[in-house]
Amino acid sequence: MPEKTTTPTQTKSGKSKRKISWDVVRAGCVILVMIYHSTFLSVFLHPELAERSIRFPFQVGASMLLVISAYFACVTIGRGGLLRYWWGRMARLFPPFVGAVLLIFGIMHLAAIEGWFLPTWQDLLANVAMLWNWKPDEFFFIDGSHWTVPLQLMGFTAAALLFKSKLGHGTAIRVVLWVAVIVPILQWPIRVGGAPEAYRMIVDGIGAHRWHLFVVGVAIWMWSTRRIGWAHFAALLATCMLGQSLHNYEETPEGLVADWGSTVGVCIGMLVVAATAYGPDWNRVIPDAVGRWVTWFAGISYGVFLVHQTIGYIVSRTLQDIGAGPFLQVMAMLTTGVLLGWALTRLVERPTHTFLMNGYDRLAARRAAGAQQT
Repeated sequence: MPEKTTTPTQTKSGKSKRKISWDVVRAGCVILVMIYHSTFLSVFLHPELAERSIRFPFQVGASMLLVISAYFACVTIGRGGLLRYWWGRMARLFPPFVGAVLLIFGIMHLAAIEGWFLPTWQDLLANVAMLWNWKPDEFFFIDGSHWTVPLQLMGFTAAALLFKSKLGHGTAIRVVLWVAVIVPILQWPIRVGGAPEAYRMIVDGIGAHRWHLFVVGVAIWMWSTRRIGWAHFAALLATCMLGQSLHNYEETPEGLVADWGSTVGVCIGMLVVAATAYGPDWNRVIPDAVGRWVTWFAGISYGVFLVHQTIGYIVSRTLQDIGAGPFLQVMAMLTTGVLLGWALTRLVERPTHTFLMNGYDRLAARRAAGAQQT
């Protein structure tokens, strides 16, 4: 975990400026998620939808978003108070998630499609409580994209606890990283070999099979800030890639089948994130007009990620029922996701984050004033 934060890119005036390269990477990951859902998973989950002429069947974007989250946890955790950092992450992630669940639940009922999953009020509560990873046979996703949210919440909480303790610094954090990536690899044969349900519930509930994504994000930060050397970073990176390859094995009636396309895609993504962190900003090669659009989209990307999938499937099916072809269905799904994501960001994410952070700051100021008086 960080001991100090990195310096942002500087403008000619000396003011800090967010690197456009990170916006490009973040926006690209969300676009990959949307393309995967609109061209492949939509038809896989709902075979009555028309086959897409172009298919992107690789699960890459969402995994890379976890890597980026871990990297920026290291960048930001040293700024200001630790409790304020943790509260800020919770205030940023959880309210729009709840807003997205409520929106999707409402649209699923308003535009119910015969034969498709129609969630009950119990399903709504289970989704808000994020119980799917713990008991997937009992608690069904209202929107499958939401699997990343509890992992991010747990990741930021773990980061804060580690940073506060001795385990988050020096040699100890290096040991923690190695344990976090090696233990899931060692238990993988148990996980895929018919482990007891209680074991599976704990391992999947805490997302152990995806810890390598957080580890590689932290490792990239440590390497890019010269806290670990090239050899140490290469060894950690290679081990995380092994963890990703094991994760992408799927149990089928014929046995375990590897998804090498997704594995290679995520591994390439790890290298892209590493190059982005280590190298210069891309502002010299990206036109300002393109950069402004990318920055805008990156700013609403969390909202887009939260609302595009299930609602997009409903839009696709509705359009197909009135004669629209697969290309129009895909474009409508992408457009709907962007528009609803923008609305969720403007109406829920930003105002609730501001409200919750202002409330925290007022409470902290009152406590500080009270402490001075005593």
